[in-house]
Amino acid sequence: MAARPHILIAGAGVGGLTAALALLRARVDVDIYEQAPELREVGAGFQISANGTRVLYSLGLGPAIESVAWAPQGKEIRLWNSGQTWKLFDLGAESVARYGYPYLMFHRADLQEVLSRAVRAIKPDAIHLGARCVAAEPDGTGCTLRIESGERVRGDALVGADGVHSAIRRSLFGTDAPRFLGIMAWRGIVDVASLPAGLLRPVGTNWVGPGGHIVHYFLRRGELLNFAGFVERDDWKIESWSAEGTKEECLRDFAGWHETVHTLIRHFRTPFKWALAGREPMAQWTTGRATLLGDACHPMVPFLAQGAVMALEDGCVLARCVAAYDDVAAALQAYEAVRRERTARTVRGSMENAGRFHNMLLSDSAQAEKYVNEQWDPDLIRARYEWLFTYDATSVSV
Repeated sequence: MAARPHILIAGAGVGGLTAALALLRARVDVDIYEQAPELREVGAGFQISANGTRVLYSLGLGPAIESVAWAPQGKEIRLWNSGQTWKLFDLGAESVARYGYPYLMFHRADLQEVLSRAVRAIKPDAIHLGARCVAAEPDGTGCTLRIESGERVRGDALVGADGVHSAIRRSLFGTDAPRFLGIMAWRGIVDVASLPAGLLRPVGTNWVGPGGHIVHYFLRRGELLNFAGFVERDDWKIESWSAEGTKEECLRDFAGWHETVHTLIRHFRTPFKWALAGREPMAQWTTGRATLLGDACHPMVPFLAQGAVMALEDGCVLARCVAAYDDVAAALQAYEAVRRERTARTVRGSMENAGRFHNMLLSDSAQAEKYVNEQWDPDLIRARYEWLFTYDATSVSV
């Protein structure tokens, strides 16, 4: 590219920072605008499978992520009331052997810190904090980003990476129509040192039951535990990660579940709750010199452990397209074309798991064993996950 464009990014989450770092490493100038006054420890954990860690290693972040992540030995399914256990798949060395890269668990803040440090190492003043992005105004030669303070910033293109409630998406494509799913989520962080010794195995665990499921795994080198529990309720419709609940309410939602589940809930630092909403994949998320990335364009329910991973892939592919095309508008269109089908399939695959995890057959122990053996048959597991884990955002044709 004869003249590298100047790209504006709205949002300094994992997706926005990955895009920024990949662009800067491709010698494309970037400025990021983030509403938070500081990048501090918020949010909880997420899982990054090999298709996502491949991107992080390609950005030179291997030692940095290994120092903050937790590497599970595998993943398992457990039955809600008895605790009966089935192996889902091996991870650890097997992930590296099979896909070339590890499967890692992160606290959101830890990965955000690794990425922001890497961005600032290349361009110290790239991240502008306390800048709430409210609208994008693309035209034939660039895009103007409007900040809540009244500031207007001009760039050759804009990437809206401002999350599920994206103001950039609303300004470009209008309001979306989320459909509340009748499922409420609980999340909590547990200090592992406070738990009884030997309570948990060094694996990611998915408890399945009638009308609900729970996922938990370690974070931060094993010092913390991330808990996410989902229960079918239609009396809470606030789609926010910052609404606090109580341990007592969470325990009531999982009454009758295994005592291990109750022990974890009792040890939460603070319980948070939010309602889950489903959204159909967008048919278009690029217009002229503005595009979207991550949850801003393909939000998904957290039932396939791919939301953050898709944002990493987006950032990598976006940067490769900008570097490959002489025209930035064409680059943004190419990026969307590469990513649209894969992310839509992931959105739908995530939704399909709700019924699988919450099936009423799980209420009867005899039927439950047969059901789990059928639904998590090794051939079915490969069909659900192999297409995800083998994808290579660093080399896919753009």
